[in-house]
Amino acid sequence: MEQKELIGSAVDTIVAVATPPGTGGIAVVRLSGPDALSIADSVWRGKTLSEVTSHTAHLGEILSEDGSPIDNAVATVFRGPRSFTGEDTVEFSLHGSRWIQRATVARLTAAGARAATAGEFTRRAFLNKRLDLAQAEAVADLIAAESKAAHRLAMTQMSGSFSRKLESLRERLVELASLLELELDFSEEEVEFADRSRLLSLIQEVLDQIERLASTYRAGKAFKEGVPVAIAGRPNAGKSTLLNRLLGEERAIVSDIPGTTRDVIEDTREINGILFRFFDTAGLRDTDDTVERMGIDRAIGAIDRAAIVLWTIDATDAAAIDAELEKVRARKEANPDRTYIALLNKSDLAETEIEDTDSQDVIRISAKSGAGCDRLETMLGKAATREHDPEQELIVTNERHLAAMRDGVEALHRVKDGLATGLPTDLVAQDLREATRHLGAITGAITTPTLLATIFSRFCIGK
Repeated sequence: MEQKELIGSAVDTIVAVATPPGTGGIAVVRLSGPDALSIADSVWRGKTLSEVTSHTAHLGEILSEDGSPIDNAVATVFRGPRSFTGEDTVEFSLHGSRWIQRATVARLTAAGARAATAGEFTRRAFLNKRLDLAQAEAVADLIAAESKAAHRLAMTQMSGSFSRKLESLRERLVELASLLELELDFSEEEVEFADRSRLLSLIQEVLDQIERLASTYRAGKAFKEGVPVAIAGRPNAGKSTLLNRLLGEERAIVSDIPGTTRDVIEDTREINGILFRFFDTAGLRDTDDTVERMGIDRAIGAIDRAAIVLWTIDATDAAAIDAELEKVRARKEANPDRTYIALLNKSDLAETEIEDTDSQDVIRISAKSGAGCDRLETMLGKAATREHDPEQELIVTNERHLAAMRDGVEALHRVKDGLATGLPTDLVAQDLREATRHLGAITGAITTPTLLATIFSRFCIGK
């Protein structure tokens, strides 16, 4: 009922600039709604757009109210329902002048359109069933994608693979709930339509799949925003030189004076299709210097937030190598979910022969010359995809989806407990309906106006 009311309210025609703010070679102004074609014709000199076929482009002019041209333009016509929004849509490709963009939007609003709100085009696509809610959210992720992995995840979600998986799980729960509801209709006859042991088995299967999906969120968030990598170790181990080497630019100050880095320096780089967020941290040591101590505290915080830690060791300090490697081993044991890679840096300058320690998590490098850094980059890729590979599986990247899954899991655990302890069927059915509702909220099978307003308000205007 709510959804029908929302669709019915979308009777006006909306307009906005669909390209990023600023000046560029071209800009696109998008017009969508029931009067899109007639409004477009009222400001257009060229072919009559209301008479052309869908998915065709036409050269003409946008006219001001006095009939003078605002700009030469190309109008592309998409007739509903075969358009992004599901409505009649016209997209004007203009020269990228900010004045031309403003004048065109003002002309179209004067002719009867309304300025679109944030995410309103995509919201209409959802309401007109061109996209489900998870696919609509993927549109924003696709626009924001900064790496091949993030792009891949957004495209997978936009394709509907993620939604189809969730919908298949939800349908199984609906089927189970229908059996329990049927029992309630025949409660006086004490008929049992669903074998309890079979129900428990099916609930466990669904639970396992939802929990598996939910477990991918940590990796999905990292792929989307950048895998956090802390470069840590004692002062003067070459951490800043390593950051500069990984980034390919002089981002951090390099000095032979220990304790030069006093704060966390952050930057990103895409390596083998994955965005990494590198943090160069202050050297870890005991100090009475108040400012350096603050930097060390921030370094510890960066390590705690990191998915991967590059523990950098000065290979020219032979006496410290064993102690530093022991620190890495201890940290790995204490934090099994975090990847530690020990780097014997400055290996090319070591006066004594270093034992061949290259292994899966200990390698020799020279941040200054770049020796061993190719292998390090390969190891970073393997560490990032150790548990979840964006090329191979469905991965959760959206916090709202994770919260809904967790709520669904809690409800299903109550269902399991109720079936195991002989809880009355009506109470078990209620928990099962709740689990179904939480999964349905992810794809938009179940929505509220507040939920939609919250989601689409995060979109940019024009999308």
